[in-house]
Amino acid sequence: MRPAAELIVSFFQVPIVHSDSAGEGRAATPRADFIAALVWIVFGAAVLIGSWRMDRLESQDINPYTIPGLVPGLLGIAVVFFGLLMLFRAWSQGALTPAGGADGREAKPGEHRRFALVLLPCLIFGVGLLGHGLPFWAAAALYVTSTILILQYPERKAAGQLARGVVAATVIGLCAGGLITLVFQEFFLVRLP
Repeated sequence: MRPAAELIVSFFQVPIVHSDSAGEGRAATPRADFIAALVWIVFGAAVLIGSWRMDRLESQDINPYTIPGLVPGLLGIAVVFFGLLMLFRAWSQGALTPAGGADGREAKPGEHRRFALVLLPCLIFGVGLLGHGLPFWAAAALYVTSTILILQYPERKAAGQLARGVVAATVIGLCAGGLITLVFQEFFLVRLP
């Protein structure tokens, strides 16, 4: 077994590979990873600060392990930690050099479209579905199902498995919506909309 230090160093040397529309893999630029890492670190810190400022319900004699900000705070810490790992990897691959470690690689226009395809369902779920009539389990199921369908559509269409994909996404979405609701309401004692 390799020593832990060697494993950590080897982790930072592995480039992230994105698949383009032709199915060919290409490595992301270290500068793009560096910028993305900074965004993730800021986001994680904002989540952590927001969770720290949440009411701890001390006046209601709430168990400290069930306070509303505990899970978001832990998630914020995790996002900051992994953002720091990503930042260090990008830095070690030359993100701050004049070339940015790019070696002639540039972002392709399709990447922005794929990012929007992931961001749009998140915004629709967070802004449009939550707290606007649908019970939480149904909104979560709809979000998970639609996200799976959107992200798997090209592969399912190419393989001629659209109907199978819809059934699988619906089953996964309904199970996820029910399980998420059960965990938050019964284990974390969080009242969901």
